Amino acid sequence: MTSLFAFIERHCAKALLIAGGISATGFAPLNWWPLTLLCLALLMHWVAKAESGKRAFLLGWAFGVGHFTIGNNWIATAFTYQAAMPVWLGWCAVPLIALYLAIYPGLAAWGAWWLRNSANYLSTRHSRESGNPSPATSSKPTGSVMGSRFRGSDEVLKIDTIFILFFAGCWIITEWLRAWVFTGFSWNPLGITFPGAIYATWVGSYGLAAFAIALAGILLLLINRNLKGVLILAGLILLPYYPTTIANLGWTKGYLADVVQKQGLEPANLTIVQPNISQIDKYAPGYDAINFRRLAENSLSRDTKPRLLLWPEAAIPWRLEDGYPYRFYQFQPGESAEGARTMLTRLMNPGDLLLTGVDRLEFDKDRQLVGARNSMTAMDASGKILGNYDKAHLVPYGEYLALRWLLEPLGAARLVPGDLDFWPGPGPRTLDLPFNGRRVKVGMQICYEIIFSGEVVDRTHRPDFIFNPSNDAWFGGWGSPQFVAQARLRAIEEGLPVVRATPTGISAVIDADGRIIKSLPRGIAGRIDAQLPLPKEPTLFARYGNTLSLAFAALLIAFGLLPLARRSTYR
Repeated sequence: MTSLFAFIERHCAKALLIAGGISATGFAPLNWWPLTLLCLALLMHWVAKAESGKRAFLLGWAFGVGHFTIGNNWIATAFTYQAAMPVWLGWCAVPLIALYLAIYPGLAAWGAWWLRNSANYLSTRHSRESGNPSPATSSKPTGSVMGSRFRGSDEVLKIDTIFILFFAGCWIITEWLRAWVFTGFSWNPLGITFPGAIYATWVGSYGLAAFAIALAGILLLLINRNLKGVLILAGLILLPYYPTTIANLGWTKGYLADVVQKQGLEPANLTIVQPNISQIDKYAPGYDAINFRRLAENSLSRDTKPRLLLWPEAAIPWRLEDGYPYRFYQFQPGESAEGARTMLTRLMNPGDLLLTGVDRLEFDKDRQLVGARNSMTAMDASGKILGNYDKAHLVPYGEYLALRWLLEPLGAARLVPGDLDFWPGPGPRTLDLPFNGRRVKVGMQICYEIIFSGEVVDRTHRPDFIFNPSNDAWFGGWGSPQFVAQARLRAIEEGLPVVRATPTGISAVIDADGRIIKSLPRGIAGRIDAQLPLPKEPTLFARYGNTLSLAFAALLIAFGLLPLARRSTYR
């Protein structure tokens, strides 16, 4: 065993590459989050011992490469559903993307190392200037927070715990950066692995990472027999629980619940359709009629009550808007927008509303097609279009080819069939729709948009729920469960129900506490008939967004610097 530990110490970068991969098993569908904590503890241990900031960055980067390669393996599956590029390219794309994403854990590791060593150096300088040199510090930054010369002294509490606080604060900041640099890719934030998701109501998904890191830090401090440090980190985790729980109980009586009780209205009825249309069949010649039949069979009303009929992203290939050149209406019902809308109304009761995914087209002044929009269209039972939402956060290389001028000559293409890029919409939007004698406010987030914490709701026009139509057929057995896990966090953060409709699963109704009320698993054709869960009053995070996450990160770093500030005060 001693020789094994010695071998790992000599090859810690390789070991962290493997540990990073193991850490990704804490995400869905495996949810082995204790392994994530163990791997984080190893990462912090070796970063704390790094002899330089460059070494700390490289260790964090190696961990990130493994972490994102395993966690994002579903990206390779998407390449099996297109013919423009070789399928094997998907297995090259996954580690290549990981090489970039790993920069962010690397920056977190470097930031924690730099803060800890800078604080340690300044502490030493202040001690010498005051004439009381500390036995636990040296005249230059030390490479280890767990060295034997610190054991048994109060300084181990300050340094070990302080490093963990620095690491937590830096991780929050770098995950937030990952969510917006180069349009952002915030898939699988570390906080998902923390079992106390309720804290997301005030610190958001990125802030949850601090609690996961604190749990991992407790393991390190237990090994160091640093019980004071354990108590500090345990307090960080446990103290917010009771006020958060009490506040959460207060939010359960939301403003819509009051409206429903006062007006005697019932919650809206939902029919969510999952036709189980595979990505291979979706665009196959001659499958349009088969695919529509699957949608129709699961959409027919079972009673006369008005309902929200919810279909997935890009559910139908028809053009529902008038005014396009005739050639774009060929091969659809009536060879017109009106004919297509009439076909859809046959599936609806009077009073029903249909929200379906369609592609809307953009033309130049010469009536030439120049772009498309990935949209959701709301239509009533008379065939009248009540509103549209255009997806704003498009998937790079999925819905548009970034750097097209460079990559297209090299043979690269977007994954979604077609040569034209999709155009982005204006951002989060609430559709205010008439329904059953009242208004229902639908917050729209198509597919990938739901992963961006703090960016899913129009805060000036708060919806009653978030509708997340998606096409999870691209993502295989790992991507779809991870989508659901992130949608649950959005529900908790915003205090809003989230409803998902997908062609192949996982479709779900999620309440404002993140609980899955009903769902359909992958690979099953069917429908969900349910009542729309009620929203809560806006949570703290719903009011202030990621400002709270970043403020929490700053607070952790400031708390780590507090001992240094106290020394300066009492010089």
